[in-house]
Amino acid sequence: MSFAFGVVLFALGILISVSLHEAGHMLTAKAFGMKVTRYFVGFGPTLWSFKRGETEYGIKGIPLGGFCKIVGMTPQDDDVEPGDEKRAMWRYPVWKRTIVMSAGSATHFGLAIIATWLAAMTFGLPNPDFPRNEEQIRAEPAVIAIQDCVLPDTTYRECAAGDAPSPAGAGGLRNGDRITSINGTPINNYGELLTTLRATTPGSTATIGYERDGQSGTTETALATTKRPPINDPNGPVTDVSALGVGLVVSTPGLVSHGPVAAVGATSTFIGDMAVATAQALQRLPEKIPALWRAITGGERDIDTPISVVGASVLGGEAVANDAWELFVMLFISLNFFIGVFNLLPLLPLDGGHIAIAWFERARSWVYARLRRPDPGRVDYFKLMPFTYVVILIGGVFTLLTITADVVNPITLFPR
Repeated sequence: MSFAFGVVLFALGILISVSLHEAGHMLTAKAFGMKVTRYFVGFGPTLWSFKRGETEYGIKGIPLGGFCKIVGMTPQDDDVEPGDEKRAMWRYPVWKRTIVMSAGSATHFGLAIIATWLAAMTFGLPNPDFPRNEEQIRAEPAVIAIQDCVLPDTTYRECAAGDAPSPAGAGGLRNGDRITSINGTPINNYGELLTTLRATTPGSTATIGYERDGQSGTTETALATTKRPPINDPNGPVTDVSALGVGLVVSTPGLVSHGPVAAVGATSTFIGDMAVATAQALQRLPEKIPALWRAITGGERDIDTPISVVGASVLGGEAVANDAWELFVMLFISLNFFIGVFNLLPLLPLDGGHIAIAWFERARSWVYARLRRPDPGRVDYFKLMPFTYVVILIGGVFTLLTITADVVNPITLFPR
């Protein structure tokens, strides 16, 4: 039930975000005097609507977005009634049209920034000092978590009958103990723990020094045997090695909370990092298409492949089901920021495409004026329709791929 609630809640959050996106267009257009005739949440048949002034507001039957109709977005639009010619959007200065067309993305950015600031003051933002690669993990103090068993090889699965019990647990070690030595060899971090274990004979009895609640102690236990590649060569040959049956407890907190003032700086840093990550993700989109296809045709789903609104909603449901509300909020922030950036790409029919054309017209008029040549006028959108259809086709295929992958082979962040 909590999973379904999380899915619906996240989908509702997306719908509200998109509705606010369209509201951003509408409000800025009205503020400049442009005529807005319709503002609807959803698509398809009208379920309910009312008219106030010159604008009809309402709800459509398919809750997959929203739209607002601004009269005369292009010179080729035939929706301008007699007497409204001066209110056609394309007749307004380019800076006003830029504000109107970018207001949707600005709304997404605003939602992401506000949500990030609130998160910074509550459950916290990702700690930049948290270990995120193998080298940083090995530098962590060797604080342990006792495992249920020692698996015989590198294949991960649940413990089964016949698997060796954890030697650390059998030796009386507890979760949160810090390993300080093995057979007299000092252990200063988790990397040294692994290195020393690899140098110890599998199956032999080892003397383990540890620290618990500030008190030092020692214990003896028979080490188990498992198969692992060399520490510095994950693709190297697998051999028998010693195992203590422990995992690492990272002492560095993953999230850090801030006060209201400090949260402003933390939010700025977080959003800046997200901007860089989003730009990199957009650059990698073409190379992810083969990975999506492999996921659809039975291959393993790469966690770094793009997800659709369906996949994001499923992850939101998982987050709620596992009481990971911080993940739910981070997904909401990331998705809003990505949508904001994506909509500004200079491609029709995206908002960024209209902005790019407006500034192209402005620059071309300036150049022609300097050359003392007649103004070439406005861009003919009809001539750009083939390119627009190509963008729509590519976007539609990509969306279909991501939705299919999210249905048949979804990304999951929690064990099921």
